[in-house]
Amino acid sequence: MSTPQPFGHQLREWRQRRHLSQLELAGEVDISTRHLSFVETGRSLPSRAMVLRLAERLAVPLRERNQLLVAAGYAPMYSARPLSDPQMAAARAAVECVLKGHEPYPALVVDRNWSLITANRSVGPFLAGVDPSLLAAPANVLRMTLHPAGLSSRIENLAQWRSHVFARLEREIELTADKSLVSLLEELRGYPGGELDVEGVASAERGYAGVVVPLKLRTEGGVLSMFSTTTVFGTAVEVTLSELVLEAFYPADEVTTQALRSMPLPA
Repeated sequence: MSTPQPFGHQLREWRQRRHLSQLELAGEVDISTRHLSFVETGRSLPSRAMVLRLAERLAVPLRERNQLLVAAGYAPMYSARPLSDPQMAAARAAVECVLKGHEPYPALVVDRNWSLITANRSVGPFLAGVDPSLLAAPANVLRMTLHPAGLSSRIENLAQWRSHVFARLEREIELTADKSLVSLLEELRGYPGGELDVEGVASAERGYAGVVVPLKLRTEGGVLSMFSTTTVFGTAVEVTLSELVLEAFYPADEVTTQALRSMPLPA
């Protein structure tokens, strides 16, 4: 088990990750650059309120805010309840409402590490043929999508979709500094996927007005094209809830619209 880094070390890493100088950060949280320097070097300890103010300005995720508080000598502030906790009932109901309301289009919920939490009935038919080992809990959505035994053999624009997934993961790593996401990205990059056809990507992007990257999936009903949107709990003050992401897919053309609307859903 690794030893937690001192508060000042963690603060400096977050500041540098957000590309801020000591002068810029100090000015935005209304302290002197000298004092911020002392905090980063461990010569001075911040108050609890200052820890939270710094974390807010640096957009530190709630899980890591708790780590900053502990490193500074304070108790964690944000609870981390399982989604099954009775106090999370309202949040669960909201998630299920959105998932059900999105049918017949597929939608699913993942945590920060892309583990599948739940999905609506429209997702099931798309997982046909995926190796059962990839579906075993905790199933990772990106792994089951890009793994050779997953959906990758049925993705028409695999190189383009891989590029999109990698770029998204890189942004999430920049935001969260989550080492498990770094490991996941390295694993996914090791899967076969072909070379990225720059001309083909450019052509596809022009075909969708250059505003979305479609997932083109071969199915029994032909090639379906979908794009996705993400929804988060913007006012969450609980770790688990703050890390949930609802990924909803929409048809990118009329053929896909009709295919999804006519697809039978499991009871």
